[in-house]
Amino acid sequence: MSDGIRWLIDAGDRWMDCVTFARGISPEELAIRLGAKPGSSAPLLTASEAWDLAHGWDSVIVRVGSSDGWSFAVESGLPQSADVLEELSRGGVEIVRLDPQPDHPPMQFAYLRDGAPVCSFGITEEGIRWGHDPDFLLPDLIRTGVLCADGERLHDDGMDYAAEKRRTFGVLEHRFGLSLPRKQVEEVRLPAYALYESPGFVWPPPERS
Repeated sequence: MSDGIRWLIDAGDRWMDCVTFARGISPEELAIRLGAKPGSSAPLLTASEAWDLAHGWDSVIVRVGSSDGWSFAVESGLPQSADVLEELSRGGVEIVRLDPQPDHPPMQFAYLRDGAPVCSFGITEEGIRWGHDPDFLLPDLIRTGVLCADGERLHDDGMDYAAEKRRTFGVLEHRFGLSLPRKQVEEVRLPAYALYESPGFVWPPPERS
């Protein structure tokens, strides 16, 4: 059974990693397009080991893998700017990015294809969309009750925001066929790359037993 991506919402404040999915390139190529040097993969790292090396927001460690036809990259530390996404998607590649934005809510979704930003919006702010085709997901968002028929969000003071976020993630999960294997991401050691190195940073790190 697929893990999907809604478990990221269930993780609550523990979800701090920006997640980028890419269809059409390998996990290593995704890391390179994010800024890693070719062939610079470290010994495999767990999520906690990656965060230890990132020293909070001083450095960025990206761990990569693949699931259900998509490569994925999980960035520990301050993620790459959204400005890199068009370059990531060049050459017919599809990109889906989920950025939790813990310091600047709301969470951000972006979908790009072949170098062009197709559709983006903030999670729980789906009524405000942008990109070359901002209404790309509008029928799905209306069908599942995320948005009203006019494309606007129904404002409700008693709204369960976690449930609303899970509903939107369900749309993304089903429309794009996304699945992020939870055990792999949280516990298993994955290939890791350094995207930004703070002064005194040592890469690759010593191998762990």
